[in-house]
Amino acid sequence: MNVKIDKKDDIVLKILHYFITEEDYKPVIINGLDNEIWLENMEKDLKLIRINNNYIHNDTQLKNDTYKAKQIMKSIKKNTLSFRMNMLNLLLDVGESVTRFDEENIETIKVDKINDFRKNKVVNEFFPGIKDAILTDKMDPIDFFKLTEDMNQKTIKNEKKLARIFSPKKPVITYLLITLNVVIYLALALLDQTGNITYMFTNNSLLVKSGEFYRLFTSMFLHADIIHLVCNMYALFVVGPQVERYYGKRRFALIYFISGLLGSLFSCVFSNEEVFSLGASGAIFGLFGSIAYFTYYYRATLQGLLRSQIVPVIIANLAIGFLIPGIDVSAHIGGLIGGILTSMFIGIGDKGRKSDEINGLIVLVLMIAFMCYMIFFK
Repeated sequence: MNVKIDKKDDIVLKILHYFITEEDYKPVIINGLDNEIWLENMEKDLKLIRINNNYIHNDTQLKNDTYKAKQIMKSIKKNTLSFRMNMLNLLLDVGESVTRFDEENIETIKVDKINDFRKNKVVNEFFPGIKDAILTDKMDPIDFFKLTEDMNQKTIKNEKKLARIFSPKKPVITYLLITLNVVIYLALALLDQTGNITYMFTNNSLLVKSGEFYRLFTSMFLHADIIHLVCNMYALFVVGPQVERYYGKRRFALIYFISGLLGSLFSCVFSNEEVFSLGASGAIFGLFGSIAYFTYYYRATLQGLLRSQIVPVIIANLAIGFLIPGIDVSAHIGGLIGGILTSMFIGIGDKGRKSDEINGLIVLVLMIAFMCYMIFFK
């Protein structure tokens, strides 16, 4: 059986194969587009790859095509909360009269044969591994089907990886924390009628400075009244299982306690010495920060969830703290920062970069050290 392979189809498949299997790009589903393919990898300097198979016969048509590409890129940028986005625009069918290729944030390359792509200066600058890739102009039907199978296997592998991350898991640590908070509240309600025991474990900058460091942690498990407890435990019940699912049990516990610690430190630094602070909200805001960090890295998969839900919830809860008297906003802010920095330090599986983890650890340690300096030495 003779199989005829179109030259352009062969080039498209080889380029797709390289970006999907070697550079870990994933297809972007965009409705209403013909003869063009979009790929994304938010960890790369060139976050978007566009392969356009439509015929462009002059500079005016190229200008219109580039405008359309920029609008799509703008929409993706908005949905993914990306501050800056660059794109590689590969044009496979361009007329001889087309000469204008320069456009801000868009690297446009004319590709007539696979070597135009493989030897291009821009491609080699952003993708050094291209020099080791096997890319030839030879059109072999066997290779054609093998490339297709490779991409299918890569897609299946990625889907299994996502399924492991997003599949429901029993939030054991979340339920333990809720139980512990409720039991402590009920025990104190029965045994501490005067409030003396509760007073011994609340957070206060003057007492912490005098050596009672345990208050930084014990205050995380105390609540002023039943409404305070119910509000915090409901928030923990909602956000806790998601963070525990995404990060795992041990990392979830680490995020919770470090966020609570940083929230307590912020409270000591920015609250009046007469203020006694208590509650799990600093740690819970840390969970908000961690889920925001996770969603940012998976923003292409989660399709605008960060912009439409996570960020508004965080802003709304911070705003409530500023508007209602008696709420320790400094603890909320400290917990939020702690959640982001701890998540950055512990990483998020294959998405995390070693440089981010190191930077997260350094900034987290410096933040805790600075707060301790402000409490004990200033």
